[in-house]
Amino acid sequence: MKVTIKATNIILTPELRRMIEEKISTLDKFIPHIDTLVEAWVEVGIISRHHQKGKIYRAEADVQLPGRILRGEAEEKDLYLAITQVKDELQRELKKYKGKQQALDKRRGRLSKVLTRLSPSAWFKRKKGARIRDEGI
Repeated sequence: MKVTIKATNIILTPELRRMIEEKISTLDKFIPHIDTLVEAWVEVGIISRHHQKGKIYRAEADVQLPGRILRGEAEEKDLYLAITQVKDELQRELKKYKGKQQALDKRRGRLSKVLTRLSPSAWFKRKKGARIRDEGI
């Protein structure tokens, strides 16, 4: 997974960069087998410099998968806590995405199994009482 990090209103230290890359790279195990490169964009920063009640940190991340972009956002008083919450949110979304992909694969497998059992002439036989739809062919 390729991780791109952007810092807004804060200095991106090597320790912070390493921590973000470690957190986001743990999401690789939840990504189903994909032939293309998966990219993640992470933005961390302070919302504004003039909060009356201290600094509020914001972390957001986007993971681009084929045909889908998953997004996670968090705002906390601790930057590391915000990054952890974003990782947890993306992890939940990736598990959901992976489950849907596995369900589709199983459904396709069941369909191909049924079609291989039938003879090719039986694929197009009409069931008793079924209506014939005119396709305009």
